Amino acid sequence: MTLLIVGATGHLGSQLLTQATRTGRTVTATHHRRTPTHHPHIHWTPLDLRSPHQVHTLITTLRPTAIINAASRPHDWPTTAQGPGHLARAAATTGAHLVHVSSDAVFSGHAPSYDETAHPDPLTPYGAAKAAAETVVTALHPTTAIARTSLILGDDSPHEHRVRDLANGTTTGALFTDDLRCPVHVHDLAAALLELTDPAHTGIHHLAGPHALSRHELGVLIARHRGLPTTLPRARRAEVGPPGPLEIRLDSTRTQRRLTTTLRGARDFLT
Repeated sequence: MTLLIVGATGHLGSQLLTQATRTGRTVTATHHRRTPTHHPHIHWTPLDLRSPHQVHTLITTLRPTAIINAASRPHDWPTTAQGPGHLARAAATTGAHLVHVSSDAVFSGHAPSYDETAHPDPLTPYGAAKAAAETVVTALHPTTAIARTSLILGDDSPHEHRVRDLANGTTTGALFTDDLRCPVHVHDLAAALLELTDPAHTGIHHLAGPHALSRHELGVLIARHRGLPTTLPRARRAEVGPPGPLEIRLDSTRTQRRLTTTLRGARDFLT
């Protein structure tokens, strides 16, 4: 199997590379702004996901068996909303199986929980971009596996960085007590995504942990796990903003039944 990982220099992309190379797969990885680290078993290639010509040329030349799109630029509509469409069109042309990483940001948080049958109703520009991407990849390449996930932890993630800086007093701000998500460990998420490269997996999948926690609850767990002070500043997002969804409980039960990878909850991997 030839695997193409798009957005391979990011937090999730890096873990995908680590796990994919351990299984002996032939891996090509793309980078855009970050300089990649040399690896003897990875072929790196630059790619601007906003360019349909670059995307088409790469995929029709490489002809990968499977593609994982792990690229993420929250404030860039062309990359987030339109880029996946370029991938889907080229993948459909060559017959490659596409796994597109989406987000729980496609939901408003107004429902008690969201399973794979729930329809997107985003409140933020990022959520709207992710929802648009889901629509376009499904239209252009109907057998795409769309994997919605939540807050990604592990390997010193951005959220863990923030908790450490707040605990040490090296930054200002607060952690929200009313902003709930279902965190997932990056190792579990990467393993699950690699399972989804099997063409038998199509349609919507939810890949999140089973524990819904507020940003503040999660921060306390992280601080305790790292031996840091657990008295962390708190605030309510509903009062201080920015506007956006509050409680998003992503229900991954249906997807979990189909996978061998266990998606652990934050209370499990931070104990």
